[in-house]
Amino acid sequence: MPQESAEPRVVVIGAPRRTRRAPAYYRPRTEIDEQTALGHTYVRSLMRSQLRAALVVFAVLVLLVGPLPLLFAAMPDAHRLEWLVLGFCLYAPLVLLALWYVRRAERNERDFVRLVEDR
Repeated sequence: MPQESAEPRVVVIGAPRRTRRAPAYYRPRTEIDEQTALGHTYVRSLMRSQLRAALVVFAVLVLLVGPLPLLFAAMPDAHRLEWLVLGFCLYAPLVLLALWYVRRAERNERDFVRLVEDR
């Protein structure tokens, strides 16, 4: 019988030399196009952010315009005040609110495109 060597076997464990990479064609855009669960999550996140901005605008609009009928009912003979409030005092806040909403919606879309395009 042959003699066995007295030295124990040494197993070297290190980092793998090759790592598995995602295919070159993988992009979140393909996830959205193929309507996978991940693509659905991407689109749902955009829709949530847009809905959140719309609800903020709606809440501010309700708080701004909602009390006006009560104010006008309390002052029955103030027709000039009604036109002044509706024509001049309410116009500027509505324009500013619309500008804020458009900028917020565009920023949400830019963030979404950045998320989808960059990986």
